[in-house]
Amino acid sequence: MPLIEQSTTRNEGGVEFGGGRQACARGEATVADAMVRRPKLLPVTATGRDVRELFLDDHVHAGLVADGDRLLAVIERQDLAEVCDDEPATALGTLSGRTVGPQADLWSTWTWMTGAGIRRLAVVEDGRCVGLLCLKRSGRGFCCDAGVWARARERSTSRRCPPEP
Repeated sequence: MPLIEQSTTRNEGGVEFGGGRQACARGEATVADAMVRRPKLLPVTATGRDVRELFLDDHVHAGLVADGDRLLAVIERQDLAEVCDDEPATALGTLSGRTVGPQADLWSTWTWMTGAGIRRLAVVEDGRCVGLLCLKRSGRGFCCDAGVWARARERSTSRRCPPEP
């Protein structure tokens, strides 16, 4: 399956973010307007095994390894090709090409992401992870905190309910 559905990478109406708002040109929104503000962070002690477990959720496309809030590495699925379970997660990823600043122009960032086939960028300010920019599979918009929270709540509810007879 492609990272971004090819038929929808050109969105004539703009790119959707945060509660149905749209940006249709440069200067209308920043990355901070569209980012998920509380991404899941892996601790500095995380291993290859921990990252593999994180990626069992098919909605997860990047593992963020941090020491407190200082981002150390962004790990993508392809980084795990030949990794030992006990290998430190900090050695598995990179920050290069996988981060963006919160004040970056959203339209320009979206255009670059869709062209490069990238769906996740860690949002970093002064070395601190302040969010995650999550492009939807359609390529037409960004995930928001409310959507992420609703999906997490839905998953936790479905795990607690016994299967129907």
